[in-house]
Amino acid sequence: MFLGNRPIGIFDSGVGGLSVFKAIRQEKPAEQLIYLADQAHVPYGIRSLAEVRSYSEAITRFLLDQGCKLIVVACNTASAAALLSLRKSFPQIHFVGMEPAIKPAAEVTRSGIVGVLATPATFQGDLYASVVERFANGVRLMQDTCPGLVSQIEAGQLESLETRKILTAALRPMIDQGIDTVVLGCTHYPFVIPLIQQIAGPKVRVIDPAPAVARQVGRLLEQNHLQYQEAEGSVEDGRRKTQVKLLTTGERDRFQELLPRLIDENWPVELVHWKGNELFY
Repeated sequence: MFLGNRPIGIFDSGVGGLSVFKAIRQEKPAEQLIYLADQAHVPYGIRSLAEVRSYSEAITRFLLDQGCKLIVVACNTASAAALLSLRKSFPQIHFVGMEPAIKPAAEVTRSGIVGVLATPATFQGDLYASVVERFANGVRLMQDTCPGLVSQIEAGQLESLETRKILTAALRPMIDQGIDTVVLGCTHYPFVIPLIQQIAGPKVRVIDPAPAVARQVGRLLEQNHLQYQEAEGSVEDGRRKTQVKLLTTGERDRFQELLPRLIDENWPVELVHWKGNELFY
């Protein structure tokens, strides 16, 4: 098979990375995608960096076995814990990770006060520290880990009272201090942007990094001549054959039920199992 016609691998601890998956689908609709949600271990944000690094390396090996040509670490925690080591361990593959959008926030803020919502592991990682050091000069950052928010989103509780309480507790002190920009440092959080906007109000800009990540995927594909090329027989009755595979290590039916709400699509979900530190169908 032509290398460019192999799939792009995308992984996250759960459904959060579907925000990135959706953006890549919009940016590069012809590409084949394999998305893996490690819901057996969600949330990653409360785990040690070593644990997350171990999961990420095993998932990468699995996705490479599926023939992936590029891998997107669609998880801020996994990017913070493992992106550097993944690039060293698998030099033959291109990786795209999640970087907290401090730079664009610093560029657009007028008050000079920016809120950052992310998991504890993301805040503890060297990647976050590096981004802050490079781009946050002269900007005051207010941080919150939003305890319980990832679990609420995994449960499909996008508008519930408990989800609102978590976000209000995180955002209210920031609003009182004058933030005008909020950075979403977890791929789960874009799914509650409407609720964030309700709480923060129209004057607070919310930065979702997913579109920028999708554009970076597109740039890497073009630079390395890895774009999908139409093959004979890939279109039937005027429609492309299914180009998406969704996998979970957790509860398949629960994942399936969330798809229409999160990405407006409903592809079949397949189950993958952990055996020790390896993944198998």
